[in-house]
Amino acid sequence: MDTRTTVLITGASTGIGAVYAQRFAQRGHNLVLVARDSARLQALATKLRSEHSVAVDILQADLTQISDLTTVEARLRDDASIGILVNNAGAAQSGSFIEQSTDSVAHLVSLNTTALVRLASAIAPRLVKAGDGAIINIGSVVGLAPEFGMSVYGATKAFVLFLSQGLSLELSPKGVYVQAVLPAATRTEIWERAGIDINTLNEVMEVGDLVDAALVGFDRREPVTIPPLQEAARWDALQAARQGLLGQIKQSQVAERYQDLA
Repeated sequence: MDTRTTVLITGASTGIGAVYAQRFAQRGHNLVLVARDSARLQALATKLRSEHSVAVDILQADLTQISDLTTVEARLRDDASIGILVNNAGAAQSGSFIEQSTDSVAHLVSLNTTALVRLASAIAPRLVKAGDGAIINIGSVVGLAPEFGMSVYGATKAFVLFLSQGLSLELSPKGVYVQAVLPAATRTEIWERAGIDINTLNEVMEVGDLVDAALVGFDRREPVTIPPLQEAARWDALQAARQGLLGQIKQSQVAERYQDLA
């Protein structure tokens, strides 16, 4: 992809988003950085302009607020220089489902799913028309594992994976690459904000390692990149099993085990 392509990154002030900004700046890409914290965005933008001689715009936005969200959507629709979207903004939450307030659950879903799909929807038609571009969606391995006990967060990340796989099937024949990145626990501020002590987690990946691995997958044009998965054959086996299920679930007759045979 042309290094002159501008990359828009959400949740760019810290953590995974900030490292993506650094790595794409190193590659010579101009940037549009989106986050709530204007001071941190300004500091990062100044640093990247100085170190890499790239253009960096900032958009202060809370993606759970429709007015802010529509501003970012408009930039994605109208700015023809933006060829890569990194949908990174997200949040987690501590506690069990019955301990979480209805409002806090709705806020989490709004940021992790609604904002992400709206931004993808805003840019995709223009990328398809150009026959080029990429959408990177940051999911989580938690989206594969209800057993991890983060039901709402995991459900939003399962949505991100499904959406990414579906969009990949739709858009890749039209020249647009869609990548789902599935981190495990990564050393970012998401845990502190969620009220979770990161020191209680057994395995925590450094954010630079995570993004560098994700970019290897990006360069290889992987539809799904899972940096902590040591045996890639396990993901391949899961996908093969799912593919084998498809013919079995498209049936007009009720399965025998559900028929009243009495």
